[in-house]
Amino acid sequence: MSFFIFARNPSALNLEYFIAKRLFNSKEHKSSISAPIIKIAIAAVAIGMIMMIISIATGIGLQQKIRQKIAAFNGHINITSYTGNQSDVSTTPISTNQKFYPIFKDVDGIAHIQAVASKAGMIRTETAFEGIIYKGVGKEYDWKNIQEYLIQGRIPNFKGELNNEILISQFLAERLNLKLGQSFNTFFMREEIDAMPKARRFKIVGIYNSGFQEFDASFIIGDIRHLQMINRWKPDQVGAFEVFVDDFSAIKEKTDAVYDEIPSTLNVQPITEKFYYIFEWLQLFDFNIVVILIIMIIVATINMVVALLVLILERTQMIGILKSMGTNNWSIRKIFLYNAFYLIIRGLFWGNLIGIGLLVLQKQFEIIKLNPESYYVNVAPVDINLLYIVALNIGTVLVCLLVLLIPSYIITKISPAKTIRFE
Repeated sequence: MSFFIFARNPSALNLEYFIAKRLFNSKEHKSSISAPIIKIAIAAVAIGMIMMIISIATGIGLQQKIRQKIAAFNGHINITSYTGNQSDVSTTPISTNQKFYPIFKDVDGIAHIQAVASKAGMIRTETAFEGIIYKGVGKEYDWKNIQEYLIQGRIPNFKGELNNEILISQFLAERLNLKLGQSFNTFFMREEIDAMPKARRFKIVGIYNSGFQEFDASFIIGDIRHLQMINRWKPDQVGAFEVFVDDFSAIKEKTDAVYDEIPSTLNVQPITEKFYYIFEWLQLFDFNIVVILIIMIIVATINMVVALLVLILERTQMIGILKSMGTNNWSIRKIFLYNAFYLIIRGLFWGNLIGIGLLVLQKQFEIIKLNPESYYVNVAPVDINLLYIVALNIGTVLVCLLVLLIPSYIITKISPAKTIRFE
Protein backbone atom coordinates (compact mmCIF):
# COMPACT_ATOMS: atom_id res chain seq x y z
CA MET A 1 0.00 0.00 0.00
CA SER A 2 2.98 2.34 0.32
CA PHE A 3 2.89 3.49 -3.31
CA PHE A 4 -0.78 4.57 -2.93
CA ILE A 5 0.22 6.96 -0.13
CA PHE A 6 2.86 8.58 -2.32
CA ALA A 7 0.62 8.65 -5.40
CA ARG A 8 -2.48 10.20 -3.84
CA ASN A 9 -1.46 13.84 -4.31
CA PRO A 10 0.12 14.06 -7.80
CA SER A 11 -1.88 14.99 -10.87
CA ALA A 12 -3.94 12.32 -12.65
CA LEU A 13 -1.38 11.83 -15.42
CA ASN A 14 1.52 11.48 -12.98
CA LEU A 15 -0.57 9.08 -10.88
CA GLU A 16 -1.26 6.80 -13.84
CA TYR A 17 2.35 6.81 -14.92
CA PHE A 18 3.63 6.27 -11.36
CA ILE A 19 1.35 3.31 -10.71
CA ALA A 20 2.11 1.79 -14.13
CA LYS A 21 5.83 2.05 -13.46
CA ARG A 22 5.56 0.53 -9.98
CA LEU A 23 3.26 -2.17 -11.27
CA PHE A 24 5.61 -3.23 -14.04
CA ASN A 25 8.89 -3.00 -12.16
CA SER A 26 7.82 -4.53 -8.83
CA LYS A 27 9.41 -7.78 -7.68
CA GLU A 28 5.97 -9.24 -7.19
CA HIS A 29 5.16 -8.61 -10.82
CA LYS A 30 8.39 -10.15 -12.07
CA SER A 31 7.79 -13.34 -10.10
CA SER A 32 4.07 -13.57 -10.88
CA ILE A 33 2.38 -16.07 -13.19
CA SER A 34 2.04 -13.31 -15.80
CA ALA A 35 5.83 -12.99 -16.18
CA PRO A 36 6.28 -15.84 -18.73
CA ILE A 37 3.19 -14.69 -20.64
CA ILE A 38 4.60 -11.17 -20.83
CA LYS A 39 7.93 -12.51 -22.10
CA ILE A 40 6.07 -14.48 -24.76
CA ALA A 41 4.19 -11.32 -25.77
CA ILE A 42 7.44 -9.35 -26.07
CA ALA A 43 8.98 -12.19 -28.09
CA ALA A 44 5.92 -12.32 -30.38
CA VAL A 45 6.18 -8.59 -31.09
CA ALA A 46 9.93 -8.90 -31.72
CA ILE A 47 9.57 -11.92 -34.03
CA GLY A 48 6.70 -10.26 -35.87
CA MET A 49 8.78 -7.13 -36.45
CA ILE A 50 11.75 -9.20 -37.63
CA MET A 51 9.58 -11.04 -40.15
CA MET A 52 7.94 -7.83 -41.38
CA ILE A 53 11.23 -5.96 -41.81
CA ILE A 54 12.84 -8.88 -43.63
CA SER A 55 9.81 -9.51 -45.88
CA ILE A 56 9.60 -5.85 -46.95
CA ALA A 57 13.37 -5.44 -47.42
CA THR A 58 13.80 -8.67 -49.41
CA GLY A 59 10.59 -8.28 -51.40
CA ILE A 60 11.31 -4.71 -52.49
CA GLY A 61 15.01 -5.50 -52.90
CA LEU A 62 14.25 -8.40 -55.25
CA GLN A 63 11.82 -6.30 -57.29
CA GLN A 64 14.33 -3.47 -57.66
CA LYS A 65 17.22 -5.78 -58.54
CA ILE A 66 15.31 -7.65 -61.24
CA ARG A 67 14.00 -4.40 -62.75
CA GLN A 68 17.53 -3.04 -62.71
CA LYS A 69 18.92 -6.08 -64.50
CA ILE A 70 16.25 -6.09 -67.18
CA ALA A 71 16.80 -2.37 -67.80
CA ALA A 72 20.59 -2.77 -67.89
CA PHE A 73 20.34 -5.07 -70.93
CA ASN A 74 17.25 -3.58 -72.60
CA GLY A 75 16.68 -0.03 -71.39
CA HIS A 76 13.37 1.04 -69.88
CA ILE A 77 11.70 1.85 -73.21
CA ASN A 78 12.53 0.44 -76.67
CA ILE A 79 11.98 2.47 -79.83
CA THR A 80 11.74 0.16 -82.84
CA SER A 81 10.38 0.07 -86.36
CA TYR A 82 6.74 -0.93 -86.87
CA THR A 83 7.78 -3.31 -89.65
CA GLY A 84 10.22 -5.32 -87.60
CA ASN A 85 12.53 -5.45 -84.60
CA GLN A 86 9.74 -6.72 -82.32
CA SER A 87 11.98 -9.56 -81.12
CA ASP A 88 15.55 -9.59 -79.85
CA VAL A 89 16.82 -9.60 -83.46
CA SER A 90 16.98 -6.42 -85.54
CA THR A 91 15.59 -6.83 -89.06
CA THR A 92 14.60 -3.34 -90.19
CA PRO A 93 17.08 -0.47 -89.87
CA ILE A 94 16.22 2.89 -88.32
CA SER A 95 18.05 6.10 -89.14
CA THR A 96 19.84 7.85 -86.28
CA ASN A 97 18.94 11.19 -87.85
CA GLN A 98 16.10 11.78 -85.41
CA LYS A 99 15.25 14.87 -83.39
CA PHE A 100 15.24 12.77 -80.20
CA TYR A 101 18.75 11.39 -80.73
CA PRO A 102 21.35 11.59 -79.21
CA ILE A 103 19.57 13.69 -76.55
CA PHE A 104 15.85 13.34 -75.89
CA LYS A 105 15.03 16.98 -75.12
CA ASP A 106 11.26 16.99 -75.68
CA VAL A 107 10.38 14.69 -72.76
CA ASP A 108 11.34 15.40 -69.16
CA GLY A 109 12.68 12.58 -67.03
CA ILE A 110 14.69 10.87 -69.80
CA ALA A 111 18.11 10.01 -68.40
CA HIS A 112 19.77 8.55 -71.51
CA ILE A 113 19.14 7.19 -75.00
CA GLN A 114 21.42 4.85 -76.93
CA ALA A 115 21.38 3.15 -80.33
CA VAL A 116 21.74 -0.64 -80.56
CA ALA A 117 21.27 -3.52 -82.99
CA SER A 118 21.17 -7.28 -82.59
CA LYS A 119 21.55 -10.33 -84.77
CA ALA A 120 21.37 -14.07 -84.21
CA GLY A 121 24.53 -16.05 -84.74
CA MET A 122 26.46 -19.14 -83.76
CA ILE A 123 29.75 -19.42 -81.90
CA ARG A 124 31.87 -22.36 -82.97
CA THR A 125 35.00 -23.60 -81.22
CA GLU A 126 37.09 -26.72 -81.67
CA THR A 127 35.02 -28.62 -79.10
CA ALA A 128 31.57 -26.99 -78.99
CA PHE A 129 29.12 -24.61 -80.62
CA GLU A 130 26.35 -22.43 -79.22
CA GLY A 131 23.62 -20.21 -80.64
CA ILE A 132 23.86 -16.60 -79.47
CA ILE A 133 22.51 -13.11 -80.02
CA TYR A 134 25.14 -10.53 -80.84
CA LYS A 135 24.16 -7.14 -79.44
CA GLY A 136 25.92 -4.30 -81.17
CA VAL A 137 26.42 -1.06 -79.26
CA GLY A 138 28.04 2.25 -80.11
CA LYS A 139 30.29 4.79 -78.48
CA GLU A 140 27.37 6.42 -76.59
CA TYR A 141 26.44 3.15 -74.87
CA ASP A 142 26.15 3.58 -71.08
CA TRP A 143 28.37 0.86 -69.63
CA LYS A 144 27.58 1.87 -66.03
CA ASN A 145 24.49 -0.34 -66.20
CA ILE A 146 26.65 -3.38 -67.05
CA GLN A 147 29.74 -2.55 -64.98
CA GLU A 148 28.52 -4.11 -61.72
CA TYR A 149 28.02 -7.48 -63.44
CA LEU A 150 31.57 -7.59 -64.82
CA ILE A 151 33.49 -10.36 -63.03
CA GLN A 152 36.62 -10.60 -65.19
CA GLY A 153 38.49 -8.34 -67.59
CA ARG A 154 37.34 -4.91 -68.70
CA ILE A 155 34.67 -3.11 -70.68
CA PRO A 156 35.24 -3.10 -74.51
CA ASN A 157 36.30 0.17 -76.10
CA PHE A 158 34.20 1.18 -79.10
CA LYS A 159 35.02 4.90 -79.16
CA GLY A 160 37.87 4.54 -81.62
CA GLU A 161 38.24 2.47 -84.75
CA LEU A 162 36.30 -0.74 -85.41
CA ASN A 163 37.66 -3.59 -83.28
CA ASN A 164 36.76 -7.17 -82.43
CA GLU A 165 36.49 -6.83 -78.65
CA ILE A 166 33.42 -8.39 -77.04
CA LEU A 167 31.85 -8.98 -73.65
CA ILE A 168 30.58 -12.52 -73.05
CA SER A 169 28.64 -14.07 -70.18
CA GLN A 170 30.24 -16.50 -67.76
CA PHE A 171 27.53 -19.01 -68.67
CA LEU A 172 28.46 -19.02 -72.37
CA ALA A 173 32.19 -18.92 -71.65
CA GLU A 174 31.95 -22.06 -69.51
CA ARG A 175 29.73 -23.90 -71.99
CA LEU A 176 32.14 -23.12 -74.82
CA ASN A 177 35.25 -23.59 -72.66
CA LEU A 178 36.47 -20.07 -73.45
CA LYS A 179 38.76 -17.96 -71.30
CA LEU A 180 39.49 -14.26 -70.96
CA GLY A 181 41.74 -13.11 -73.82
CA GLN A 182 40.81 -15.97 -76.16
CA SER A 183 39.38 -15.46 -79.65
CA PHE A 184 36.62 -17.43 -81.36
CA ASN A 185 34.69 -17.54 -84.62
CA THR A 186 31.08 -16.42 -84.90
CA PHE A 187 28.87 -17.09 -87.91
CA PHE A 188 25.93 -14.89 -88.91
CA MET A 189 23.25 -15.95 -91.36
CA ARG A 190 22.49 -13.69 -94.30
CA GLU A 191 18.96 -12.72 -95.30
CA GLU A 192 19.56 -13.63 -98.93
CA ILE A 193 18.55 -17.14 -99.93
CA ASP A 194 21.49 -19.51 -100.42
CA ALA A 195 23.89 -16.84 -99.19
CA MET A 196 26.91 -18.05 -97.27
CA PRO A 197 27.08 -17.15 -93.54
CA LYS A 198 29.22 -14.20 -92.61
CA ALA A 199 32.08 -15.05 -90.27
CA ARG A 200 33.65 -12.77 -87.68
CA ARG A 201 36.42 -13.46 -85.19
CA PHE A 202 36.03 -11.83 -81.81
CA LYS A 203 38.27 -11.53 -78.77
CA ILE A 204 37.02 -11.81 -75.19
CA VAL A 205 38.08 -8.78 -73.14
CA GLY A 206 35.45 -9.09 -70.41
CA ILE A 207 33.20 -11.68 -68.79
CA TYR A 208 29.94 -10.75 -67.06
CA ASN A 209 27.47 -12.62 -64.89
CA SER A 210 24.10 -10.95 -64.43
CA GLY A 211 22.44 -13.95 -62.80
CA PHE A 212 19.61 -13.48 -65.31
CA GLN A 213 19.60 -16.76 -67.19
CA GLU A 214 17.62 -15.40 -70.13
CA PHE A 215 20.37 -12.88 -70.90
CA ASP A 216 23.41 -14.85 -69.81
CA ALA A 217 22.50 -17.81 -72.03
CA SER A 218 22.19 -15.69 -75.18
CA PHE A 219 23.87 -12.30 -75.33
CA ILE A 220 27.37 -11.25 -76.24
CA ILE A 221 28.03 -7.51 -76.57
CA GLY A 222 30.23 -6.05 -79.29
CA ASP A 223 30.69 -3.20 -81.74
CA ILE A 224 27.53 -2.22 -83.63
CA ARG A 225 29.61 -1.48 -86.75
CA HIS A 226 30.12 -5.21 -87.33
CA LEU A 227 26.35 -5.69 -87.70
CA GLN A 228 26.06 -2.63 -89.93
CA MET A 229 28.61 -4.17 -92.27
CA ILE A 230 27.06 -7.67 -92.15
CA ASN A 231 23.54 -6.32 -92.78
CA ARG A 232 24.85 -3.86 -95.39
CA TRP A 233 23.41 -0.95 -93.44
CA LYS A 234 24.65 2.60 -93.64
CA PRO A 235 26.71 4.01 -90.75
CA ASP A 236 23.67 6.01 -89.58
CA GLN A 237 21.35 2.99 -89.47
CA VAL A 238 20.67 1.01 -86.28
CA GLY A 239 18.22 -1.61 -85.09
CA ALA A 240 16.58 0.18 -82.16
CA PHE A 241 16.92 2.84 -79.49
CA GLU A 242 17.03 2.09 -75.78
CA VAL A 243 15.64 4.83 -73.53
CA PHE A 244 16.36 5.10 -69.81
CA VAL A 245 14.05 7.05 -67.49
CA ASP A 246 14.84 8.65 -64.14
CA ASP A 247 11.79 7.28 -62.33
CA PHE A 248 10.75 3.70 -63.07
CA SER A 249 7.38 4.18 -61.37
CA ALA A 250 6.50 6.69 -64.12
CA ILE A 251 7.46 4.37 -66.99
CA LYS A 252 3.92 4.22 -68.39
CA GLU A 253 3.57 8.01 -68.52
CA LYS A 254 7.05 8.37 -70.05
CA THR A 255 6.27 5.70 -72.65
CA ASP A 256 3.18 7.63 -73.76
CA ALA A 257 5.16 10.88 -73.85
CA VAL A 258 7.94 9.29 -75.93
CA TYR A 259 5.39 7.82 -78.34
CA ASP A 260 3.91 11.27 -78.93
CA GLU A 261 7.33 12.70 -79.83
CA ILE A 262 8.59 10.07 -82.32
CA PRO A 263 7.72 9.65 -86.02
CA SER A 264 4.64 7.62 -86.93
CA THR A 265 6.84 4.95 -88.52
CA LEU A 266 8.33 4.06 -85.16
CA ASN A 267 6.84 2.22 -82.21
CA VAL A 268 7.61 2.17 -78.48
CA GLN A 269 7.52 -0.71 -76.03
CA PRO A 270 8.30 -0.50 -72.29
CA ILE A 271 10.10 -3.41 -70.67
CA THR A 272 6.99 -3.97 -68.52
CA GLU A 273 5.28 -5.18 -71.71
CA LYS A 274 8.26 -6.85 -73.34
CA PHE A 275 8.87 -8.91 -70.20
CA TYR A 276 5.30 -8.85 -68.92
CA TYR A 277 5.52 -12.37 -67.47
CA ILE A 278 8.38 -11.32 -65.20
CA PHE A 279 6.68 -8.13 -64.02
CA GLU A 280 3.42 -9.96 -63.35
CA TRP A 281 5.42 -12.39 -61.22
CA LEU A 282 7.03 -9.47 -59.40
CA GLN A 283 3.61 -8.03 -58.57
CA LEU A 284 2.87 -11.17 -56.56
CA PHE A 285 5.55 -10.06 -54.10
CA ASP A 286 3.42 -7.05 -53.14
CA PHE A 287 0.56 -9.37 -52.25
CA ASN A 288 2.86 -11.72 -50.33
CA ILE A 289 4.32 -8.80 -48.34
CA VAL A 290 0.85 -7.56 -47.40
CA VAL A 291 -0.21 -11.05 -46.28
CA ILE A 292 2.91 -11.44 -44.10
CA LEU A 293 2.38 -8.00 -42.53
CA ILE A 294 -1.23 -8.78 -41.68
CA ILE A 295 -0.42 -12.19 -40.21
CA MET A 296 2.48 -10.90 -38.11
CA ILE A 297 0.48 -7.96 -36.74
CA ILE A 298 -2.42 -10.27 -35.88
CA VAL A 299 -0.10 -12.69 -34.05
CA ALA A 300 1.60 -9.88 -32.13
CA THR A 301 -1.74 -8.29 -31.26
CA ILE A 302 -3.28 -11.55 -30.02
CA ASN A 303 -0.30 -12.15 -27.75
CA MET A 304 -0.53 -8.61 -26.41
CA VAL A 305 -4.26 -9.03 -25.76
CA VAL A 306 -3.61 -12.22 -23.80
CA ALA A 307 -0.83 -10.55 -21.79
CA LEU A 308 -3.05 -7.55 -21.00
CA LEU A 309 -5.96 -9.75 -19.89
CA VAL A 310 -3.66 -11.72 -17.59
CA LEU A 311 -2.32 -8.49 -16.11
CA ILE A 312 -5.84 -7.21 -15.50
CA LEU A 313 -7.05 -10.44 -13.89
CA GLU A 314 -3.92 -10.67 -11.78
CA ARG A 315 -4.40 -7.09 -10.52
CA THR A 316 -8.13 -7.26 -9.89
CA GLN A 317 -7.77 -6.34 -6.20
CA MET A 318 -5.57 -3.36 -7.06
CA ILE A 319 -8.20 -2.17 -9.55
CA GLY A 320 -10.85 -2.44 -6.84
CA ILE A 321 -8.76 -0.39 -4.41
CA LEU A 322 -8.11 2.30 -7.02
CA LYS A 323 -11.83 2.51 -7.79
CA SER A 324 -12.67 2.78 -4.11
CA MET A 325 -10.26 5.73 -3.88
CA GLY A 326 -12.20 7.52 -6.62
CA THR A 327 -10.10 6.71 -9.69
CA ASN A 328 -12.26 6.55 -12.81
CA ASN A 329 -12.30 3.62 -15.26
CA TRP A 330 -10.45 5.41 -18.05
CA SER A 331 -7.56 6.35 -15.75
CA ILE A 332 -7.19 2.72 -14.64
CA ARG A 333 -7.41 1.52 -18.24
CA LYS A 334 -4.61 3.91 -19.17
CA ILE A 335 -2.42 2.41 -16.45
CA PHE A 336 -2.61 -0.98 -18.12
CA LEU A 337 -2.32 0.50 -21.62
CA TYR A 338 0.91 2.17 -20.46
CA ASN A 339 2.21 -1.25 -19.47
CA ALA A 340 1.11 -2.70 -22.80
CA PHE A 341 2.81 0.17 -24.64
CA TYR A 342 6.01 -0.52 -22.69
CA LEU A 343 5.86 -4.19 -23.69
CA ILE A 344 5.29 -3.29 -27.34
CA ILE A 345 8.26 -0.88 -27.33
CA ARG A 346 10.51 -3.55 -25.82
CA GLY A 347 9.44 -6.02 -28.48
CA LEU A 348 9.93 -3.49 -31.25
CA PHE A 349 13.39 -2.59 -29.95
CA TRP A 350 14.63 -6.17 -30.14
CA GLY A 351 12.77 -6.81 -33.38
CA ASN A 352 14.35 -3.82 -35.09
CA LEU A 353 17.79 -4.58 -33.70
CA ILE A 354 17.78 -8.19 -34.86
CA GLY A 355 15.90 -7.58 -38.12
CA ILE A 356 18.07 -4.70 -39.33
CA GLY A 357 21.17 -6.56 -38.14
CA LEU A 358 20.28 -9.58 -40.29
CA LEU A 359 19.67 -7.34 -43.30
CA VAL A 360 23.04 -5.63 -42.87
CA LEU A 361 24.78 -9.02 -42.65
CA GLN A 362 23.06 -10.17 -45.84
CA LYS A 363 23.90 -6.94 -47.65
CA GLN A 364 27.56 -7.06 -46.65
CA PHE A 365 28.35 -10.77 -46.83
CA GLU A 366 25.64 -12.13 -49.22
CA ILE A 367 25.02 -15.14 -46.99
CA ILE A 368 21.75 -16.34 -48.55
CA LYS A 369 22.11 -17.52 -52.16
CA LEU A 370 19.27 -18.01 -54.63
CA ASN A 371 18.80 -20.13 -57.74
CA PRO A 372 19.04 -17.69 -60.70
CA GLU A 373 16.87 -19.97 -62.85
CA SER A 374 13.97 -19.42 -60.45
CA TYR A 375 14.62 -15.95 -59.01
CA TYR A 376 16.78 -14.27 -61.72
CA VAL A 377 19.41 -13.36 -59.10
CA ASN A 378 22.30 -15.22 -57.49
CA VAL A 379 22.01 -13.59 -54.05
CA ALA A 380 18.96 -12.53 -52.04
CA PRO A 381 18.98 -8.72 -52.43
CA VAL A 382 17.81 -6.44 -49.63
CA ASP A 383 16.64 -2.82 -49.62
CA ILE A 384 17.11 -1.17 -46.20
CA ASN A 385 14.69 1.75 -46.30
CA LEU A 386 14.47 3.60 -42.99
CA LEU A 387 11.22 5.29 -44.04
CA TYR A 388 9.49 1.93 -44.43
CA ILE A 389 10.89 0.70 -41.12
CA VAL A 390 9.74 3.79 -39.20
CA ALA A 391 6.28 3.59 -40.78
CA LEU A 392 6.11 -0.11 -39.91
CA ASN A 393 6.95 0.58 -36.26
CA ILE A 394 4.44 3.40 -35.94
CA GLY A 395 1.74 1.33 -37.63
CA THR A 396 2.38 -1.65 -35.36
CA VAL A 397 2.15 0.48 -32.19
CA LEU A 398 -1.07 2.17 -33.31
CA VAL A 399 -2.79 -1.06 -34.38
CA CYS A 400 -1.82 -2.89 -31.19
CA LEU A 401 -2.93 -0.07 -28.89
CA LEU A 402 -6.24 0.38 -30.72
CA VAL A 403 -6.98 -3.34 -30.44
CA LEU A 404 -5.93 -3.38 -26.77
CA LEU A 405 -8.63 -0.83 -25.97
CA ILE A 406 -11.15 -3.68 -26.31
CA PRO A 407 -9.80 -6.05 -23.60
CA SER A 408 -9.08 -3.10 -21.31
CA TYR A 409 -12.83 -2.50 -21.25
CA ILE A 410 -13.14 -5.41 -18.79
CA ILE A 411 -11.81 -3.04 -16.12
CA THR A 412 -15.12 -1.15 -16.17
CA LYS A 413 -16.92 -4.36 -15.12
CA ILE A 414 -14.83 -4.90 -11.99
CA SER A 415 -16.74 -4.07 -8.78
CA PRO A 416 -14.70 -2.46 -5.95
CA ALA A 417 -16.93 -3.98 -3.22
CA LYS A 418 -16.46 -7.54 -4.43
CA THR A 419 -12.71 -7.29 -4.98
CA ILE A 420 -11.97 -5.68 -1.58
CA ARG A 421 -14.28 -8.11 0.28
CA PHE A 422 -12.14 -11.10 -0.77
CA GLU A 423 -8.76 -9.43 -0.36
